Amino acid sequence: MYSKNDDPAAGGGRPPSRFKASGLRRRHVAAHVLVAAWAVLALSAASAQQTLPAARWLAIHLFLLGAATTAIVVWSEHFAVATLHAPLPGRRWSTARLAGVNAGAAGVLAGLWSDLHVLTGVGCVLLVAAVGAHLVVLVRMGRGALGGRLAPIADYYRAAAAALIIGAVLGWLLATGKAGPHHYSGLKLAHVHATVLGWIGLPVLGTLFMLWPTVLGVRMAERTTRLARRVLVLTAGGLLTAVAGLSAGWRAVAVPGVALYAAGVAVAAHLFARTLRRRPAISAAAAWVLAAAMGWLLVGVVVDVVLLAARPLAEVRDDFESLTLVLLIGLVAQVLIGALTYLLPIVLAGGPKERASLRAVLERGWAPRLVVFNLGVALPALPLPDPLGSVGMLLVGAAGIAFLALVVRVLVRGGRGLFTEGDKAGVARRPVLWGSAAGAVLIVLAVLVANSGGATNSEASGAGAAGAGPTTTRTVAVTLADMRIRPARVEVAAGTFLRLKITNTDAQRHDLKVEDGPATPMLAEGDSRTLDLGQVTRSREAWCTLPGHRAAGMTMDIVVTGDTRTSGDSSHASGHDGHSATAGAGNLDLSAGFSAGWRPRQADLVPAPGGTVHRVELRAAHTTVEVAPGVKQQMWTFGGTAPGPTLRGKVGDVFEMILINDDQGMGHGIDFHAGALAPDKPMRTLDPGERLVYRFRAEKAGAWLYHCSTAPMLQHMGNGMYGAVVIDPPGLKKVDHEYVLVSSELYLDTPGSTAQVAKMTSGTPDAWVFNGIAAQYAKEPLRVKAGERARFWVIAAGPSDGIAFHIVGTVFDTVYKEGAYLLEPNQAGGSQVLDLATAQGGFVETTFPGVGHYAFVDHDMRHAQAGAHGTVEVRN
Repeated sequence: MYSKNDDPAAGGGRPPSRFKASGLRRRHVAAHVLVAAWAVLALSAASAQQTLPAARWLAIHLFLLGAATTAIVVWSEHFAVATLHAPLPGRRWSTARLAGVNAGAAGVLAGLWSDLHVLTGVGCVLLVAAVGAHLVVLVRMGRGALGGRLAPIADYYRAAAAALIIGAVLGWLLATGKAGPHHYSGLKLAHVHATVLGWIGLPVLGTLFMLWPTVLGVRMAERTTRLARRVLVLTAGGLLTAVAGLSAGWRAVAVPGVALYAAGVAVAAHLFARTLRRRPAISAAAAWVLAAAMGWLLVGVVVDVVLLAARPLAEVRDDFESLTLVLLIGLVAQVLIGALTYLLPIVLAGGPKERASLRAVLERGWAPRLVVFNLGVALPALPLPDPLGSVGMLLVGAAGIAFLALVVRVLVRGGRGLFTEGDKAGVARRPVLWGSAAGAVLIVLAVLVANSGGATNSEASGAGAAGAGPTTTRTVAVTLADMRIRPARVEVAAGTFLRLKITNTDAQRHDLKVEDGPATPMLAEGDSRTLDLGQVTRSREAWCTLPGHRAAGMTMDIVVTGDTRTSGDSSHASGHDGHSATAGAGNLDLSAGFSAGWRPRQADLVPAPGGTVHRVELRAAHTTVEVAPGVKQQMWTFGGTAPGPTLRGKVGDVFEMILINDDQGMGHGIDFHAGALAPDKPMRTLDPGERLVYRFRAEKAGAWLYHCSTAPMLQHMGNGMYGAVVIDPPGLKKVDHEYVLVSSELYLDTPGSTAQVAKMTSGTPDAWVFNGIAAQYAKEPLRVKAGERARFWVIAAGPSDGIAFHIVGTVFDTVYKEGAYLLEPNQAGGSQVLDLATAQGGFVETTFPGVGHYAFVDHDMRHAQAGAHGTVEVRN
């Protein structure tokens, strides 16, 4: 069995002096108070679904970034000293690194919660700097240290620190939107893998190589060192491969990487299982809890491999959120519980009797707690009805709170006398240490309280000022549906205690945010939440926070009788968006040059592909596009372009469209005018990350429109979510050139903002365009040769205006509109315009008589002057 000198928790055979031991104990007490504080905040956030829309995200990050990170920094340094037989690092710098980690975590959480990207960036930089310094210390420990058979364990801690740095950078890209929507799914998965399997998983595996036999009270297997190195190669190498593959969206690379990681975990688990002996463990509670944690890690990585191998990244991302929750609770929380159960008494106790006493406190009721905790983990992980998942979370919370109460009791008992031993230097350092421990928590609490969904300080003070006002309580039923909040106006007397019972009866998700007050999470159809506004003393507004929904009219006024300030004040509403309306139509400088590297949208229409079944994948996402010379605008797109890709086929062909919603902020659907089928399911709104297979047979020829089917369609189409489907008429003759021109309006400003929606509803766009970009074909003409025949397919996408398509200097001898020929070449007459109402389509044909430049325009001259024009350049 291990001797005390072999026990890493006891200092690896190089016990520090009494002065250093006392200081180390004080630092551990303060650090674990901080761990407990982060855990309490996480539990508080997890129980605040009514008032915190991001409660789940916040709870996960408070626990992982706060509690788990603090514990890993403290214990990885402690075990590195023990396994390498290295001298203790300077206490002052260790404390500074720990404070930096916690301040960085607090900055990241506060920045994301308050939507301040600068604060998020500062927090990430501070976190990366502190963890980078921690990595440097771990590397320096290995230089000149005595080492030993456990020395390879320190490599796990070094690899984990590198993984956290990578995960923090990926998290910053996700939080600030720098990576764009197309890479969101892969980057999010890479971020989760780097942090959960890297920063958390690697230290867990490394520590268990020495902690597991120590807890069991048995000798370490002879091959442990060799297997530890092999497991690190498999897990760290596999993780690096997986993160790189996920970041690039290469599932074929990511799956083998995670499989390698899983193989490493399996090798370690096999070794740990063979280490078991029948003799009683030193701490049975710690042993069982650590074994359960290892079991969840093994299950988690196996499920991870299966998910990545079987499904697209966008779908895996949503499923992995549930898997992350299982790993968070089953692995991370139980490792903390098991490790603290065994290690806290060793660090805090002054002798064997005190150690046994503290351990007895931590092990009270451990068997029932273990069963309840793991049952709580299993219920949400299994495909069971939602109520059972909620019951599972309650069981986990109850077991977790019970253990935290025991930890606090041990910390209080173990901390007594630490600061009263006459060590003046220690007393002097106490405020600094405890200040750094409490500072990060206070920062997070301050920001969360200032921005939380509960009653704010201003509301509380207002309530106090109400004084003698009425104290009645009123509950109002509120319904979210059809882009409206009903009732749209609620009048209450000053001082009324107001509760809103919100129910979403719409097919798409909505939420409700009260100005300076609480908010619901996103509600699916049929979901309900109750918001308690407390005592209402002033008028305010409530709205749905999804982009564009507020501007489209999803608002509600809460009006206090006698309050001169009404929530519907137009100055207040416009101030919220922070955008002024741009000048009216035609004010763009269309004579300016496009940006360097700009390319026009190809207008050439390629022939219909062979075969009768056409499978196409469309991804809905936000994309920034140069929509006019020197003017860039965020657009809502299908396939990354506005308009989306043009589809072509023949009568009788089947189109199998795979729509994937990569837009993380809102739902989208799709409507193909070329198909005839009940719209209920194929045209439904997809939540972020969902996918849909939309299958239709093209029974009729024509030039058809497709567009987003999600309300408000005016905004979704007006921001670029439309495209064309060309179904060739039977016997369509070949021509020298075929072009497709989709006409539409362009509305500048932030998508969904009040200013932009006002322009859409009043019909005053900033430009009219062909194929999404104003005047692009004036800068880059379409080119044909004299005598060649050209066919121009035209679709009027709107969303509000039609088109009168005309080419200056030539006459159309063929006109096909809405599925029928109006004019054919063998007739005596000709045509000057193809007139299309919104959503109509057709084509015209002409032969250019000679060399020159032929302008094509929308013959509504307001439209032509404001961007709907181009040129056909005819050469010899």
